[in-house]
Amino acid sequence: MSALPLTVAGASAEDANRGIARLDPEAMATLGCGIGDVVAIRGARVAHARALPHPQAARGAARIALDGATRGNAGAALGESVTVSAAGAVPRATKLRLSGPPLKTGLLALDRVLAGVPLALGDTLRLALPGGQEAELRVTAIEPASPAIADASTRVSLEGAATQTNAAGQVRYEDLGGLTRVVEKIREVVELPLRHREAFARLGISPPRGVLLVGPPGTGKTLIARAVATESRAKFIAVNGPEIMDRYYGASEGALRAVFEQARKEAPAIIFIDELDAIAPRRDGLSGEKQVERRIVAQLLTLMDGLGSRGDVVVLAATNMADALDPALRRPGRFDREIRVDPPDEAGRREILAVHSRAMPLAPDVDLGALAALTAGHVGADLAALCREAAICALRRAGALEETEIAPGLMVGAGDFTEALGGIVPSALRETHLEMPRGGWENIAGLDALRGELTRAVLWPLKHPEAFARMGLRPPRGVLLHGAPGTGKTLLARALAAEAGIAFIAVRGAELLSPWQGNSEAALRRVFDRARQSRPCLIFFDEIDCIAGRRGGSEGATVERMVATLLAEMDGIADPPGVVVLGATNRPEAMDPALLRPGRFDLVLRMVPPDAGARRAILGLHAARMPLAPDVALDALAAATAGMVGADLAGLCRRAALAAMADAADPEQAVVTAAHFAAALKSEQEGRAWPTS
Repeated sequence: MSALPLTVAGASAEDANRGIARLDPEAMATLGCGIGDVVAIRGARVAHARALPHPQAARGAARIALDGATRGNAGAALGESVTVSAAGAVPRATKLRLSGPPLKTGLLALDRVLAGVPLALGDTLRLALPGGQEAELRVTAIEPASPAIADASTRVSLEGAATQTNAAGQVRYEDLGGLTRVVEKIREVVELPLRHREAFARLGISPPRGVLLVGPPGTGKTLIARAVATESRAKFIAVNGPEIMDRYYGASEGALRAVFEQARKEAPAIIFIDELDAIAPRRDGLSGEKQVERRIVAQLLTLMDGLGSRGDVVVLAATNMADALDPALRRPGRFDREIRVDPPDEAGRREILAVHSRAMPLAPDVDLGALAALTAGHVGADLAALCREAAICALRRAGALEETEIAPGLMVGAGDFTEALGGIVPSALRETHLEMPRGGWENIAGLDALRGELTRAVLWPLKHPEAFARMGLRPPRGVLLHGAPGTGKTLLARALAAEAGIAFIAVRGAELLSPWQGNSEAALRRVFDRARQSRPCLIFFDEIDCIAGRRGGSEGATVERMVATLLAEMDGIADPPGVVVLGATNRPEAMDPALLRPGRFDLVLRMVPPDAGARRAILGLHAARMPLAPDVALDALAAATAGMVGADLAGLCRRAALAAMADAADPEQAVVTAAHFAAALKSEQEGRAWPTS
């Protein structure tokens, strides 16, 4: 029987805990096994899994993708070599005894979790529990042979006391969705030195001592640290920054020294300091009475310098306020590398949703890809909350509060996710008004020419970035809409964001202005920071002339500083890409000329009042939901409303509808006639607020 040496790679979230090994089709042919056949994987011990081919994009490499449970059973880590061979015919298991905590097997559908998984005596498998918990179950007996494949007919019994751990305590790489790039970087500087210290000694270089993870809350910085510790088989020592602080003189520094001493004794070890900014702020900004913080920073610098060159202790730290850290920490030799953990893109959100819904019974109508497209700006913690809220919606739908028992066939459907999505606000963006507009171009009419311009300028770069890169084109950074009030500037911006399926931050220029020096510029910078965290994102500045007036005029120093900040932020949104600024004003002549050049507002579009054809389209849009009498002629009405803009036409339809309801005996049966439109038009022209009858 032939055997192949293959390199171990990580599995996808969908393959986790399913007993699957992904191989190249050529490797499967060499081994003589087909899809679904069992293969033996020999590392420090022998594990078994069902063979499936790699996805098309991952083929051609001599590697085998295994989840954390299978890697643990084989005694192999990522990047190590294992020997793979066909296991031949594997019988069905009739009896299976597991060592584990007392669980309700019916509630957890244990037979569904184990179905099709090849197991051998001594194997360990992971079982997802409610509330983000996990249980490790060990196979203590299996009949008729080892290995054998469990199925629905296998009699499963649980006995003894196995380990039950929190999901955050034993995290594998397949439990991290949307963080592939970050994991690759951190493995280079953390896992490699811990597992191959002799290689660094041969090369005559010292391994990295520290890695700083920077990113907004909820993006998975702590989970990354725990996964690295689990996969590298290192001791994990977690330190929350505020826990170090003590009121007694010298106690804080002593607690920090104790952590590093414990790591040296239990090496290889990873020290993870969460909320590093709490114990290591900038010393030049500390007042005279904050001597404790100064001493802690100095102690941390000394301890990191004293780690030595063995590389058996690595310091990981996380913060979402990197600029607040003391600069002495952010240099090679201490924190050698800073890795930014950004909110996930659409593909990353799809992976995260797959991780958190892995143990959920999903209905066939649930489309995780569509959910990922609707959750722009959501971080991992938000998506975990979304899955939890969807499950609660399913329980509410099943009458969990009224019924004593829930039907065993309860599933979480697409409607539950839709209901839950309405109550989840992205955690990184709660300080900023962010929304996902509903409805696209179907909500606007009479703006076909501008629609084409905006599609080419905004939507194409977001949907086809490769084509722009191939043509050597830079995506536009900003688009300015100017025109008379009521021409549809805001409506066009919302429709554009909805059509693109991206986050939308609406900011009124006057809201950013503050009487306190520096607050206005800080508020503007926060808007751009939130947009970068939720990219792709569209920032819409309504009445942008309030914050972008001409410098050197009578507006004052605040507007001058706001213009300078806006110029700097717009110059900086190209890296990373994915943020577009859309401004609207009816006074373009009042704006600073430095903004109105290519590279900032690349496209300046004028919105003119609609002509007769556009007015007919707008009237048709607003009247489509109204019960119209046969005598209503929208073409004649469009001809009679020359000079009106979109907002005027919407108000005209509203006035006519209210007049019809006032004339009808039963408002529920009201019908809008040509007379109502004529009265509304006359009222509009005479300037009356509302018709009286």
